[in-house]
Amino acid sequence: MSQANLVEKKADELPGINARSSTTKLSKVKAIAFKTILVTALTISASTYFVKRPLNSFSVGTLESGVDLCPQADELVPEKNGVIWESLQLTYGTEAFKARAIDWLGGAVRIPTETFDDMGDVTEPVWEKFLPLHDYLKDSFPLLHSNLELTKVNTYGLLYVWKGSDSDLKPLLLAAHQDVVPVLETTINEWQHPPFSGHFDGESLWGRGSCDDKSGLIGIMSAIESMLESGFKPTRTVVIASGFDEEVSGMRGASSLATEMLERFGENAFAMLLDEGSGYSEVYGRVIAVPGIAEKGSLNVQIKVTSPGGHSSLPPPHTSIGILAELLVQYEKNPFEVHLTRGSPTYKSAQCMAQHAPGISSSLREHMLRAEHCDGALRAAEQELFKNRAFMSLVGTTQAIDLVDGGVKVNALPEQAWAIVNHRISTESSTAATKARDIELLKSLANNFNLSYTAFGSRISNEDAPSYGTLILSTAFGDGLEPAPVTPSGEDAAPFQLLSGTIKATYNSHRNISGSDAIIVSPGIMSGNTDTRFYWKLTDHIFRYGHLGVASGGSLPSGVHTVNEAISIDSFVEMIRFYTTLVLNVDESSLP
Repeated sequence: MSQANLVEKKADELPGINARSSTTKLSKVKAIAFKTILVTALTISASTYFVKRPLNSFSVGTLESGVDLCPQADELVPEKNGVIWESLQLTYGTEAFKARAIDWLGGAVRIPTETFDDMGDVTEPVWEKFLPLHDYLKDSFPLLHSNLELTKVNTYGLLYVWKGSDSDLKPLLLAAHQDVVPVLETTINEWQHPPFSGHFDGESLWGRGSCDDKSGLIGIMSAIESMLESGFKPTRTVVIASGFDEEVSGMRGASSLATEMLERFGENAFAMLLDEGSGYSEVYGRVIAVPGIAEKGSLNVQIKVTSPGGHSSLPPPHTSIGILAELLVQYEKNPFEVHLTRGSPTYKSAQCMAQHAPGISSSLREHMLRAEHCDGALRAAEQELFKNRAFMSLVGTTQAIDLVDGGVKVNALPEQAWAIVNHRISTESSTAATKARDIELLKSLANNFNLSYTAFGSRISNEDAPSYGTLILSTAFGDGLEPAPVTPSGEDAAPFQLLSGTIKATYNSHRNISGSDAIIVSPGIMSGNTDTRFYWKLTDHIFRYGHLGVASGGSLPSGVHTVNEAISIDSFVEMIRFYTTLVLNVDESSLP
């Protein structure tokens, strides 16, 4: 199938396929904020929550006795596969295994796999940088490559299938990407160790991709290689999908992998999916893990104004640039209305904080505990939570004016001017609702400036009315992406409960402790998008979680998307424990 036909076929099969159909300047290397999970919002401006605040005029109800707003799963230790699990836990604690982990990850980091915008089709030589990584994986994980079936998709995408003995069981899908964000030449001197050295300093391994996301890919492969060495044979099939351009949209990698998996396995064919995402950290006196159960949508809107040109010595009252400026001020004066919605991922995370984090202020705790059945308490909790702008941004649809252009010469009136507003769309909204709001927002100004108004292909103003110029709203860099479907996370959601129990078992095993309250698991949300945006049709149970501990009060490991990216080997070994425990738990589970 040709590349053009492949893209056309994907358009009929995949969700959000047009959202980033062009890797243009707007799809710059992802900012750290694009991978921020809800825990970020709850670890910034701690004073917001520690300071007691008045209830204002909200009427709040009384707390029902025995209420459990954030029920926790018990730690889940493999039983049927318990002998292998116990043996591997001992192995992972040895210095010899730590040395293997250093070699495995360090070797992958030393192979630069940077992706840039506008790299062209995969037939271009620039993509050949991934071939040395593929050779390295084959040499480093021989048992994996002799026992798993490998299909290369769109040249550089890797699809591994570890066939289980029971073909009636839905497979487990694990995802991780091969590419890394670029290292700017001007920042190389700021690195403590060269960015592609894979240097180990006795505690941490340094280099681009050590956290994002070669630790995920190598962690998965290290776990499977170790299980194969122990003689494990899966009952349930395990699939690994590894894209190669996640950092610049995933249109060539994950998009092609999704098409391949839909053709081979069908819709809703997987028991659950795990991709990169948040980890765990201590937040307000409690260690909390935050698997992402949703992702916000996105929409880029271009606002374009045209007006008559001429010499600047004879200016009109308003040039196209001046009109555009008024329109942009209108945006910033009118942010989207934001409310915390019962049942949303952000609401669930706030509930978990209220119930389990001792450092949360007593007033916020009381508001959240009552909010489930009391509107006044919900609004009071919202008022406190929204003092943290990062949290508020995760809850609602946002707008950011990111690009602007207009004029060609200092003495020539600009005949056109444009700007682009980037929206991150709430899980409770849609691209259609966002467009409708933008259209309505600018109606009065279009009328005031006597502009012919067209929005997203539809005429808004009277077609026959005379006009001074035009106002055109349109999508930029694709048609936008709807918010991701929200993964079930209640007590009856077996995949989420299994993941929660796996997180707890891994955390405990790595520290040689027991019990189910050493770490709390809370649903969270992604503010940006991972490769999972192409995988919505494969399963209803999509999780973005990496089981990587971060410093107290932080949201991301050190150096992600910037200088001095590094991972402690202790944390990397714990990741390998996590993938091992997850595969074994899913293998013996009652999931369909």
